[in-house]
Amino acid sequence: MRYSREHKQETHDRIVKKASVRLREKGAHGIGVADLMKEAGLTHGGFYAHFDSREALVIEAFGYAMDRSMEHWRKQSDQVTPEKQLSQIVETYLSAVHRDNPGHGCSIPALGAEIARESPKTRKAFAGKLDEMIEMITDFIPNLPRKAARKQAIATLATMAGTMLLARIAGSSELSDEVLKTGKDSALDGARREPKAAAAKKAKQS
Repeated sequence: MRYSREHKQETHDRIVKKASVRLREKGAHGIGVADLMKEAGLTHGGFYAHFDSREALVIEAFGYAMDRSMEHWRKQSDQVTPEKQLSQIVETYLSAVHRDNPGHGCSIPALGAEIARESPKTRKAFAGKLDEMIEMITDFIPNLPRKAARKQAIATLATMAGTMLLARIAGSSELSDEVLKTGKDSALDGARREPKAAAAKKAKQS
């Protein structure tokens, strides 16, 4: 039976969505093609009709996952004024809900350490999406020059991702909650810190 181009694309997208969840739950080496295809309601043999290799699926799946994270950030940021956008992202990111649901969360704490050991092609694709995330967070820092805002964006994302990784290592425990709170406070302090120039101007006026 021949399927339409639209049907093939829908099937392709379904595989990618399933893989993106499994990747974040079990890691790049924790998903099997046969099990994944079965979960998507397809046969193992149909995999190569959609992907040249397992690596191609991994690259597309984590790219999809990172795009969903950025889409979520956009929706969150739309709910508040520009000055509060970064704080809003930090609050929702460093939450118990995100910690306890890695399959539907950010790819960086879920996959970052593994991706660092993958092929140059995979690392390059991940780095490209990482840069997109940094640029988006930079957009949420309107009170700084672009170069300074980007530096703060990198620091904030590193704090968020590192905090989430440590919180998950600690599990659902008092230590995990402590890690989340401390990391959130640190990230929020950075997000709310007033630029030196603006602070100096206020001091002169007072």
